[in-house]
Amino acid sequence: MVDLHQPGLWAAVLEIILINILLSGDNAVVIALACRTLPPRQRLWGMVIGAGVASILLIVFTGIVATLMTLPWLKLVGSAALAWVAVKLVAPGDGGGGGHVEAAAGLWRAVRIVVIADIVMSLDNVIAVAAAAKGNYVLLGLGLVVSIPIVIAGSALIMALLERYPLLVWGGAALLGWIAGDTFASDPILMSAFGQSAIDRLEIPASILGAVAVVATGLLWRRARWPVEDV
Repeated sequence: MVDLHQPGLWAAVLEIILINILLSGDNAVVIALACRTLPPRQRLWGMVIGAGVASILLIVFTGIVATLMTLPWLKLVGSAALAWVAVKLVAPGDGGGGGHVEAAAGLWRAVRIVVIADIVMSLDNVIAVAAAAKGNYVLLGLGLVVSIPIVIAGSALIMALLERYPLLVWGGAALLGWIAGDTFASDPILMSAFGQSAIDRLEIPASILGAVAVVATGLLWRRARWPVEDV
């Protein structure tokens, strides 16, 4: 039984909230990118569901993080999935009419994108949150529930910036590519093959390569689908 009147409990909850806010910047970017093309009425639902999924994933991963972080190939596959998500976020849409069915399909597509990206990015973020929670799921749940509205607000702010400055969409995609490259370089199988020192030297080049690859692939995709003057 958790004593809600204990000062230390609320200090731990505040610590989890602050950590989650600091580590959720990339989650907010993904949510904003995925929801930016939704109809206005669908955007709030996309942000709410996306932020909720991110928090649920953190809770789930807290219980199995030690195993997840040591599994070979997991980060390699995850980085490829994240890079693909980033490319899809800047690739041209399929177009077509705009009915209720399409709006619903767009909402769940956005949620799928957020889920895939959050699964990959939560692998590392969960370590700090789990350390603050110290195995207490009540603390973890309280901290994450309180931080969900803040993540949603951050997503809304980023979305407003993306609408005002569309070029920032490419910056967001490059950020996801950077994270994908960093995730790729930190896979345990590469560390065992090349050693920690070599991996440390490869992290920045791998991150840069990931960002460049995502942007280049997105540009090539758009040129293949749209005339050059419309890119």
